[in-house]
Amino acid sequence: MSAPLRKLALVFAVAGLVVSLLAAYTHYRMLADVGYVSFCDVSATVSCTQVYSSRFGTFAGIPVAVFGAIWFALATLLGIAGFVARPDVRESVPGYLFAGSTIALAAVLYLGYASFVLLGLVCVLCVITYAAVIGLFLASGAGTSFPMTSLPRRAIRDLRVLVSSPVAIAVALLFAGAAASTLAFFPREAASAGVAESAAEEAAAPASQTPELTATQRSEFERYYTGQPRLPLVVPAEGAKVLVVKFNDYQCPPCRATYMEYKSIFAKYESSQPGAVRLVLKDFPLESECNASITTDLHASACEAAVAVRLARERGRAEQLEQWIFDNQSRLTPQLVREGARDVGQVTNFDARYQMTLEAVKADIAYGRELGVTATPTFFINGVRISGGLPPVYFDQAIAYELARAASK
Repeated sequence: MSAPLRKLALVFAVAGLVVSLLAAYTHYRMLADVGYVSFCDVSATVSCTQVYSSRFGTFAGIPVAVFGAIWFALATLLGIAGFVARPDVRESVPGYLFAGSTIALAAVLYLGYASFVLLGLVCVLCVITYAAVIGLFLASGAGTSFPMTSLPRRAIRDLRVLVSSPVAIAVALLFAGAAASTLAFFPREAASAGVAESAAEEAAAPASQTPELTATQRSEFERYYTGQPRLPLVVPAEGAKVLVVKFNDYQCPPCRATYMEYKSIFAKYESSQPGAVRLVLKDFPLESECNASITTDLHASACEAAVAVRLARERGRAEQLEQWIFDNQSRLTPQLVREGARDVGQVTNFDARYQMTLEAVKADIAYGRELGVTATPTFFINGVRISGGLPPVYFDQAIAYELARAASK
């Protein structure tokens, strides 16, 4: 392997390690603080925390970023060995890197598909690690000058060299110990569902299956929740003790996820305390046609979807159309929304009513801007702003807290 390729491989390994550590730290902050917002949460679709909160963000309860950091740490050590090891060992290093990056490449291709296609989200930190793996794969592949079939024999030979070197043994033991400790002691993902679960896993679970928070978790959540400002809203509560206002975009994946995940929570309270909790939907499409604050259209059918649901509500078909829109979210087009409005929502005058109804959507958007809404979903629970939603168990706890607060007055 030439010196430029060795340097390039080491650069990719170190870059991947740094970004993976940053991703692991971000995931750690998410687990430690339910209100944490990452620096890479740019918009509704460019959001690291939404990806990490999904079912693809962890493996066996451990953040995928932790496994990535361990892998890149090993690649970095191998990259360093390519400069400092004995000549016969240095010759084998690109083969080890190529074999490892081939496996890693398969993993990142799967994770990339899950993020971009299944979730419809972009994680900036993830993309950088994908690029680092691809770069390492290409650099090590170009630098491998021997048949890969000889790699097992070379590995056995190089292991004999490793055990004969006190420094190499110490480095190997430190790496193994650090990796094992990280896997053993890194906080596990909460038992609640991820923010962007698949449609099947997002189906509302019976209330009895809602995970219970420990006393410590409840205390920490209430400390966070009570520390948030409480804004006055002009939305009528209509006798409800808890008013939940959701600013929604029907093409927003987290909006879809919270719609699915919170169904059972609202159903539980409606069953146990009818009328005590009221949900009000406000439209906030991230599309410039109806939202003047949007300069780049993130969701090209969001305005049409908002209008369609409003018109379907007049016919008592809003719930059915909402479900249909979210089920078909990944393939929505303005024309498909019109077809859904006609076939599912029983709306026969969509085009004739479109512009007038769009003005009502714009009124919601204007009100959202007054409240400081910039992304979806944004919830207000009795005026307490929750950007992006909460894991279901914490959302449930927020409502329970508000009910207890109202009862104590």
